[in-house]
Amino acid sequence: MSRVIGYAPGAYDLFHIGHLNLLRHAAEQCDHLIAGVVSDEMLILTKGRALVIPLAERMEIVRGLRVVDEVHAEVVPDKIDTWRQVGFDVIFKGDDWRGTEKGDRLERDFAAVGVEVRYFPYTVHTSSTALRRALVALEGGAAGRDARATRGAVLAGDGRR
Repeated sequence: MSRVIGYAPGAYDLFHIGHLNLLRHAAEQCDHLIAGVVSDEMLILTKGRALVIPLAERMEIVRGLRVVDEVHAEVVPDKIDTWRQVGFDVIFKGDDWRGTEKGDRLERDFAAVGVEVRYFPYTVHTSSTALRRALVALEGGAAGRDARATRGAVLAGDGRR
């Protein structure tokens, strides 16, 4: 029996239970798991947004998981180019990709080179996007409270700024 190399790409920004679940499930289905951590530049290019946690720190977080055998910095936008660099037999994605244009393209491109695409359940209740929104809301609330407190102090004449 040949050794199965798996690849699980992701930004892994604001690391949460969905990321952990994907990597755990992936590790159960291969002999050697490589986690591809998407670089800041690639995420800005492909999704138009910056990350909260820098690449080096995200790689260190993922590297620290016992289910991950190897970590790869993903610095090219095309997953086939990554496959040429890394070499893997199966790629793991969240099932939010299934049936989408990008998921169909991924399946088509990898079928042509003999790589299987396997999907795992997407963790709906927790996502980096949801965490980002919560942080913005918290920061907005805190900023609003700080501004109100400062304005109140100035109006009261107590000299606080």
